[in-house]
Amino acid sequence: MTGTLVNTVAIATGGLIGISAGKRLPERIKTIMVQALGLSVILVGIQMALAVTDLIVTIGCMLVGAVTGELIRIESWIGRLGEWLRERTSSNSSTFAEGFMSASVLYLTGAMMIVGSIQDGTVGNPTTLYVKSLLDGVIAIPLASSFGIGVAFSALSVFVVQGSVTLLASHLLFVQDPAVLSAVTATGGLLIVGIGMNLLKVTMIPIGNFLPAILYAIVWAVFM
Repeated sequence: MTGTLVNTVAIATGGLIGISAGKRLPERIKTIMVQALGLSVILVGIQMALAVTDLIVTIGCMLVGAVTGELIRIESWIGRLGEWLRERTSSNSSTFAEGFMSASVLYLTGAMMIVGSIQDGTVGNPTTLYVKSLLDGVIAIPLASSFGIGVAFSALSVFVVQGSVTLLASHLLFVQDPAVLSAVTATGGLLIVGIGMNLLKVTMIPIGNFLPAILYAIVWAVFM
């Protein structure tokens, strides 16, 4: 769990730095920072998505996952969770839920999270998660300067989800299979491209509703 603890602290710290800096930065500077981050996030997402080995399967998982998420209304539930946290922290941020959701998905859909958690949980090697912590902490700064405290609270998502994967790592060795890693990376990359598009305000994709696509991709890779 050492790697996840460091990762959690890094995101919270980066988020708080971003909030502090955001109060002092002119709006035009914050806007250009978020635009730069949006373009960078799209680049990362495209690089991940290009790991796809079966295009039809990936597209199918995205479609079925999107319909599943829409039926369950995952985005709505995440929004309610964000609103609940906002009320409990007495935050007046109007973008709390958006920042919380975008940052959580960004931090938790990469293959680095899965590989790093398995390494930390099975052999006690948190090196990969330390590198991820550095990246996540830096990314949190411009995100939080624009979206506010919700980004810092995404550290809770990382602690719960990434920590759970680490603790269950000895029973989740199947995710080290190259086919599974490829499926997670490609599908997660598409979701990250969507986050980048949202940051650029090209459109507003309900990313939360697409999360089941990752589960479907894993199931397909393992059993098919």
